[in-house]
Amino acid sequence: MNNKTCFFIGSRHSSSDIREQLVEVIEKHIVEYGVTTFTVGRYGNFDSMVQGALRETKKRHSEIEIYLLLPYALTQKTETPKGFDGTLYPDGLEKVPFRLAIVQANRYMVQNSDYLIAHPGIGNSRNIVEFAQKREKRGLIKVTLL
Repeated sequence: MNNKTCFFIGSRHSSSDIREQLVEVIEKHIVEYGVTTFTVGRYGNFDSMVQGALRETKKRHSEIEIYLLLPYALTQKTETPKGFDGTLYPDGLEKVPFRLAIVQANRYMVQNSDYLIAHPGIGNSRNIVEFAQKREKRGLIKVTLL
């Protein structure tokens, strides 16, 4: 079986009223699309909500793996947090200026994931979703908007 991967992008201001929909979409990605590996960031409301939803989902689907995206791994020592299977620091990020690290880490994940679950706001999250949608038109990723 192919290892299918999914990344999440969303606004740091995302409201918790999408949580139920988020859990349903994660479930669908596991059951219907065969996703086994999920990667999420750690900044803002959306990432926190996703982390909780993934931990909850892992209780029903112990086979899934959850990774924490670390855009600043070389400057911040981070242990793998409880509930995660590991951390991910994108190749080449050490050459990116600090202020652009999250943007580049997100682009890397869109380029290296099979699926994207998104709840974009404005700014970077919107730009990353537009980048992913261009890749989707070429058959390189499948985007689900919440």
